[in-house]
Amino acid sequence: MGRTENRSAREVLDDHLRESQTGSVEADLARNYAEDVVVLMRGEAHHGHEGVRGLARLLRQELPDASFEYCSCVVAREFGLLEWSGRGGQAYVQDGADSYVVREGKIVAQTIHYTVQRSSAP
Repeated sequence: MGRTENRSAREVLDDHLRESQTGSVEADLARNYAEDVVVLMRGEAHHGHEGVRGLARLLRQELPDASFEYCSCVVAREFGLLEWSGRGGQAYVQDGADSYVVREGKIVAQTIHYTVQRSSAP
């Protein structure tokens, strides 16, 4: 793909969203996340690639075999905001919101918020 540090925040987030759709966490980490990334979610700080891996596992547990819809992705300078929804297994999310800080072609900080709801129909 070339040098990652020359990519804009929009390019990084577009690549991240493509990888999120395919489920390739390792490729996403290698290309789009700084090794010392900090992710804030549910009152906790998760650090580095291992922290992102753990959060990806959690989302797969909460929404198995999920499909996602990206409602909007706004980028201004080094900041991004993604609004999303998802459905998987017997659960769904309607209020997903992730924010990002991108520097030198990598995500260095992220916040994640979503509420898992149980489906009443199989």
